[in-house]
This record gives sequence, C-alpha cells and structure tokens, in this order.
Amino acid sequence: MTQPYAIAIHGGAGTLVKGMMTPEKEFAYKQALETALDKGYAVLSAGGTATDAVMQSVVALEDCPLFNAGKGSVFTAEGTHEMDAAIMEGSALNAGAVSLISGIKNPIALARDVMEKSDHVFLAGEGAMKFARSLNYRLKDEAYFFDQFRYDQWQELKGTDAFQLDHSTKKDSKFGTVGAVACDIHGNLAAATSTGGMTNKRFGRIGDSPVLGAGNYANNKTCAVSCTGSGEFFIRGVVAYDVSCLMEYKGLSLEEAASEVIQKRLLEIGGDGGLIAVDVHGNISMPFNTEGMYRASNTSLGRKTVQIYSN
Repeated sequence: MTQPYAIAIHGGAGTLVKGMMTPEKEFAYKQALETALDKGYAVLSAGGTATDAVMQSVVALEDCPLFNAGKGSVFTAEGTHEMDAAIMEGSALNAGAVSLISGIKNPIALARDVMEKSDHVFLAGEGAMKFARSLNYRLKDEAYFFDQFRYDQWQELKGTDAFQLDHSTKKDSKFGTVGAVACDIHGNLAAATSTGGMTNKRFGRIGDSPVLGAGNYANNKTCAVSCTGSGEFFIRGVVAYDVSCLMEYKGLSLEEAASEVIQKRLLEIGGDGGLIAVDVHGNISMPFNTEGMYRASNTSLGRKTVQIYSN
C-alpha cells in the first residue's frame, strides 16, 4: 500500500461574509482555487514531490489576479508592487525566501531558486533582484501587475498613514496571501507561501509570509504549514513553527496543534487569520478565526473540498 498523499491550498483569510460577494465572484474564486488545487494534486498523483506540488499550486494562484500575490499584488505607498515568498522542504529543512522584490511574475519560483541555486536562505530587495537577474529572470513591467480593483483600493489610502490588508473595506477585509502544503507518496512534506503585502505599505514592511517559522514551515517530523493573516502577530507568535513544536514536544495531533495556535494562542495576542497544514500521514487541518478563508484540499483517500466560509 502506498503512503497517503495530500495537498491543501489557501488564498487568504478575513471578513468574508456569506452573501456579501456576488454569486459570479464567489464562483470565480472557487474555480480559481480548484484549478490551483488540481495542478498541485496532479503532481502528487503522478508520484511527484511535495515541493513540485506546492510550487505548481502557488504559481497558479500567483498568476490569478483575484489573489494578493504575483499578478494580483496590491499597491505600496509609492504605487509600486513589493512581493514576498518562501518555500520549505520537510526532509532536510531546506528553504528559500525572498522579500521586497518587484517585477517578478512568480516570486515563489525565485524563492525556490534561492533554496536550490544559492548558499543562502533569505534574499531581500535589490540583492534578491540581482540574484534574479543572474538567473536571467525576465522582469514584467508595471502594466502586468495593474489591477483596477487594487488601484482603487490604493487611491482611497494614498497620501495617508493608513494601510490595509488586501480586500479590506469596512465590510470585506481579507488578509492577502496564497499558500500550499503537501505530503507526497514518499512521506515528504513541503510548504510554500507568497504575498503582495499590504495596500499602501511603507518603510519596506515585511509580513510573516517569507519568514520561516512564522508564516511558512515544513518538517517531516511533524507537519507543513502555510499561514495567512495579520502578519505582525504571526511573526510575534512564531505561528507556523508553534504548530510543529506542539506536535513534536507535546505530542498533539495536527488538528489539536493547529487549533490551539489559531483559536487560542494567536487570539490571546490579538491576531487573526488562519493556516493550512498537513502531516506525514496525509491528515489536513485548515483552522481560521475569521469569518472565512479561501481554501481547498484533496487527498488520495478521495476527500476533496473547496470552501470560502466557515460552514
């Protein structure tokens, strides 16, 4: 009998109230999630690696303007796009991360190149861009990243000290990140996370997405985790590693550990959001403490889900 394999993806969490979104928009989000899920799952079902699976899913989400990553990245205070991403493998704890990069179509691909083609783990800003150019990355111009909805969001905040997490309006705040976690037939885990950050962000702000142990983590001893939420709190709570830690040192199950971190520990310090996680047995957990989280999962046991709201 082969090892069970599984994949889960997310496209952000937040104030996603049922009925606030048009049926057409809801259908578009679910279709985009399913497409990204299927691309990653196809890798696993063909016997491919967890790393390749999470990469395929995140690339698909980065290429979709509905999500705040890659093509759908929000505008900074300067009217530019600054993106972050991280990828990690659970077998030898190899990892790569990039932050404050611009013009890169798929930040997750650059993060993987940092992991596989450099001696480093985390590259940022101009240094990360030099590394990309050394690998002959073709940069996209600003027009590729332009989205009218994102531009209108920025115009509301432009020139002020305010910033917001992706789709935030008083009615609809969403923490914009995309991510994927997977367990392959060899029992190896991987996690990948990518984001366009906060609308109108300043001072080179970096959230939890590219920070290993905070927004992204994978360890074959325990689990693979990708987070989405109020990044400052996820960094302070070392959320992704905390889930792994509770499993490794307290012996909690994946579901118990993930729930403890999101529904208790994160709330205690005032943070909100959610995460997706998978363990080496192919179990999946997708807790969140907001009204909704764009999420989808599939396993070799035939359990496929595509959901937005809490029910």
